[in-house]
Amino acid sequence: MKADRASQFMPFAALKGYEEALRQKEKIIVEKSTLSEEALAHLDYQIKRLQEGDIAEIVYYDGENYIKKNGVVSKISFSARYLTLVTTDISFDDIKEINF
Repeated sequence: MKADRASQFMPFAALKGYEEALRQKEKIIVEKSTLSEEALAHLDYQIKRLQEGDIAEIVYYDGENYIKKNGVVSKISFSARYLTLVTTDISFDDIKEINF
């Protein structure tokens, strides 16, 4: 009986998805910045030095914001111009910074 009584006071979401919709509205979308020729050359140099199994911190653009992610580089494809950091595929064109 106590369990039935306690369930009366459990949280209730009258509008399913409302909280998620609010979080989406709060997001601030940032435009992708353009890197200088010098920064692009340095980034290209770092990508060429990067090897599968390296631990890296990568700042990349996800279409709305810049994300900083740490982890192991599990795959690099120079022909397709992307790398995989843990399980996230990142296009070379979206990378802003690499530290390893």
